[in-house]
Amino acid sequence: MLIFLVLRLRHGSRLGVCKKVLHTYPLEYRTRVSKKGSEWKYLGDVHTVRLSVCGQHGAPSLRAVNASTIRRWPKQAEEGGAWFAGDPAFGSVMIVPGSNDMLFAQPSGWEMYEQERAQADPQRRALAEQAGISRLLEKEPKILVGG
Repeated sequence: MLIFLVLRLRHGSRLGVCKKVLHTYPLEYRTRVSKKGSEWKYLGDVHTVRLSVCGQHGAPSLRAVNASTIRRWPKQAEEGGAWFAGDPAFGSVMIVPGSNDMLFAQPSGWEMYEQERAQADPQRRALAEQAGISRLLEKEPKILVGG
């Protein structure tokens, strides 16, 4: 029972980070959201997604987790896009119109973007720090079961 209480408390901190991201970065509409897969984890269903804009290539893969404790993918995202706030190399928030869903996302290959984060200009790093996304936040807890 204690494990689930701890996991529920983490969801509260996830909402706090989303609030900071939304106060720090402007919202941009992304016309394409494609879900590449989903995985059940203790921290919530982790969805691998790509958010892109028509005419631009190379959208990074993101690991998105619902900011609440809901374990489902908002189907409206693939039908009509989503609002995005943040920095794809550090972390972001995705808001899906018509679903009341907000997802927190960070790069799916956190280590792959280490060089980009390290070489980011000071203003970009300062924004990520201000938003609370300068380090990896969503890690699967190590839960020992058994005796």
